[in-house]
Amino acid sequence: MTESTTDRRSRLTGLCESIPKAGSKNDLLDLIDQALGVSPPEGDPVTLESLGKRYRDQLDEIGALCERVDKVSRKGLPDVWAGDTSVLASDAVSAASRAVMEMAEAFQGGARALLTLADTVKDAQQQDADGRAKLNDAKAQLGSRDGFFDDWHEDDEEEWDRLTARHFAADGVDLMHKAAVAADDAARAAARELNKWAAEARTGKMGTDELSAVDRLMLADTSNVGGDPELNEILTANDLERAGRAMERLSPAERERVETLLADASSPQEKAYLMKALAAGYDVKQVEEFGGKIHGKDAEWLREHLAPVSTNSATGQEQQTLDDESWSQDAATCVPSSTVTARAMVDPVYALELTGGPTGQDDDPEHFRQRLHDEQYRLHEEGDGSNEGWWWNRQPAGMDSEGQVDISDQELSPHTGDSYEARDMNSADDRREILTDVQKSVAEGKPVPINIEGEDEDGWVGHGMMIIGQEGDMLQVYNPWGTTTWVSEEDFVNGDLSAASDDRFDNVNRVYIEQD
Repeated sequence: MTESTTDRRSRLTGLCESIPKAGSKNDLLDLIDQALGVSPPEGDPVTLESLGKRYRDQLDEIGALCERVDKVSRKGLPDVWAGDTSVLASDAVSAASRAVMEMAEAFQGGARALLTLADTVKDAQQQDADGRAKLNDAKAQLGSRDGFFDDWHEDDEEEWDRLTARHFAADGVDLMHKAAVAADDAARAAARELNKWAAEARTGKMGTDELSAVDRLMLADTSNVGGDPELNEILTANDLERAGRAMERLSPAERERVETLLADASSPQEKAYLMKALAAGYDVKQVEEFGGKIHGKDAEWLREHLAPVSTNSATGQEQQTLDDESWSQDAATCVPSSTVTARAMVDPVYALELTGGPTGQDDDPEHFRQRLHDEQYRLHEEGDGSNEGWWWNRQPAGMDSEGQVDISDQELSPHTGDSYEARDMNSADDRREILTDVQKSVAEGKPVPINIEGEDEDGWVGHGMMIIGQEGDMLQVYNPWGTTTWVSEEDFVNGDLSAASDDRFDNVNRVYIEQD
């Protein structure tokens, strides 16, 4: 079984503590052998560098393509339509220009990640080798193991040799540990960046020939208004893949109905939400009914009613509201409330039922608050949540891990394609190990439930939140108190998400993520 970078790092951390404390020759020899038994940093720097340079070399061709697209845009395009779903030629060229720029950023980012990883792995392997040399020198200085009686007494010269060897061994294992940490951090950073760029290669995600390349380009390019377009894209990478597969499964008559819906849509945002409904698993008749409720609505209305989370910045904390009402929990329903909002993020039909009622047109904030309350309590019962208080005034009082898995599978799985399992995280190493999977999931547009815990004056307290986004080394966390907050991956690894909640919560102890 291959040793993971986290295991390697953890074992060497322990040996860095134990080797300087070795009290006998034999104990020191055993610890040195354990250190030498830890595998060195893996990877071929030459291959990584070659791949990075290959990515970088594509930038010249992409630059030439960018110039050609820019030339077309400056010529003055006729007011014509293209594609199966009626797309303005000028809009298509603008989308193509943005796609080319994103392609350039992806190749540049991928090249940078691979070249940085190549340099780090090369340096780490050399540092590891230097550390092993010191350990082998220390081992040679110690000589053979002491026999049973030899170990009873250590004269001054033997003690000097042991302490000197222990000093060299401590230096050696420290070098190995630094190499393991550097290689581990670099591998995770490269995986994070490559997963991000892969998720942002958006147009190609919709693997269907049932829509033209122009249509696929426009759908992938469309964002909600009112924030950074790259942080508010309507169709996630996962949506695009699922929508493409859904189109492939439709009969010719059904595909024609979908194309008619898209062609008749009054805005790019309306088209994108129709495809998001298809991606969420709804049949054509249901998508048509949804389309009738949103048809003709402006982009701002669509954002307010179909996007429970709107992101204006990749830093800080933001309130998430509909009019003056917050997307927040009632009573101790943090787990079901997080799940309600997460489902609304991936399922626009459900989002509209909450914000607009059965007709989709009910804009009364108090009615929205009541529907949100009812849905939070429904999921609380669905997950067999606990209650407290007298029978005439029973209130939710939390939900266990099994219930959280159940409602994630029942409410999120049909719309994301994932199934969920609870993974306990008892240390920084556990959180570091799962971090890449978390980042990959949210980069693809699949929310990841988490639990945090801590203590207050009454004792233990727990809370459920949702990781919903990733940008660089930052994670976006939705707190069912009605906020989204960007936190660093270092804070996540350390278990401290108090910035997204409050000072009581200093331990991220569980994550719910797709099963292997």
